Amino acid sequence: MIRRLRGQIESIEEDHIIVDIGAFGVAVYEPQAQIMQQRLGQAVSLFTHLHVREQEITLFGFTSVEDMQLFEMLLGVSGVGPRLALNMLSTLTQDTIRLAVANEEPGLLTRVPGIGAKSARKILFHLKDKIAPADLEGVGIPALTDEDAEIIEALTSLGYSIVEAQRAVQSLPKDVTGVEERLRIALSQMAT
Repeated sequence: MIRRLRGQIESIEEDHIIVDIGAFGVAVYEPQAQIMQQRLGQAVSLFTHLHVREQEITLFGFTSVEDMQLFEMLLGVSGVGPRLALNMLSTLTQDTIRLAVANEEPGLLTRVPGIGAKSARKILFHLKDKIAPADLEGVGIPALTDEDAEIIEALTSLGYSIVEAQRAVQSLPKDVTGVEERLRIALSQMAT
């Protein structure tokens, strides 16, 4: 099994990168936020998960071992395949997933395309046993309010990814209130 890969980024595609490892160019599927931070020619070292099916062999790569471990935990949930697990890590941050588990909030997981309320509850139930209580204590992201959800929805309708919108909302000053004002500040921060 391939557990780590080092090389140079040869190509960046929508959902994967091609890593030149000498005589081979290897396709590695990654979370969107990770792909957006990478540049052509950049040296990378990735923790990997090799997924083998009858018709396909796919390599998934992560810059941190924690992201890879969470990905593998998600694969342990009945009905969650590698594409859905990767989609979760592309849509939500690791801390947001841990927050959903800690607070038993399936609503946070239903923001991921392809996850309904029933699947979200199943994932939370499965992860509750897998994530140590000590891991949950360190989760310090406040739950999103209805106002925050409106701002995220507005930003995603303007073409920003959910991850970008969530980061913008989390970086807003706490003393600013009102959807319009918070949205204006989020847009100005994202423009810089």
